[in-house]
Amino acid sequence: MTDFSTGSDSSCNGGITVEECQGMIQRSLKSPVVRFLREHLEKAGCGVGDNFFKAVNCETQTAGGYTQGKGIVLCSNQISSEDEVNQVLIHELIHAFDDCRAANLDWSNCAHHACSEIRAGHLSGDCHFKRELLRGFMGIRRHEPKKSYEVIIRKSLLF
Repeated sequence: MTDFSTGSDSSCNGGITVEECQGMIQRSLKSPVVRFLREHLEKAGCGVGDNFFKAVNCETQTAGGYTQGKGIVLCSNQISSEDEVNQVLIHELIHAFDDCRAANLDWSNCAHHACSEIRAGHLSGDCHFKRELLRGFMGIRRHEPKKSYEVIIRKSLLF
């Protein structure tokens, strides 16, 4: 299992503080998509409480992650806006849903992990052209439907 925490409470790398991130998490838990995902996790028998979500500072350059049996961690020092918090929560809740529903999901199996990354990327909106444009990976004229596959492959290789 991955340990994201560095134990520090200060922000760095242009991120936000752990306290700011925790407040943003609480606001994001009220967003329609996050509420929808949490409701469906509950219906699937895998309800998650507010303590399932934790803000920490991370040593790695990742916005957050889901760890089986532990919950979702958001890396406050890698996040700069409430939109990012919301996006990470949605993405990681999809992983939690996959973990809940897939009987034989093995996170150490690269094919299983990649499949969950593909689902989370597509369903969370990670590949939306606006997000990719803001990340600097494409221009307005270069956005084509096939580009979403390139985004998923690039982002899946980062895990």
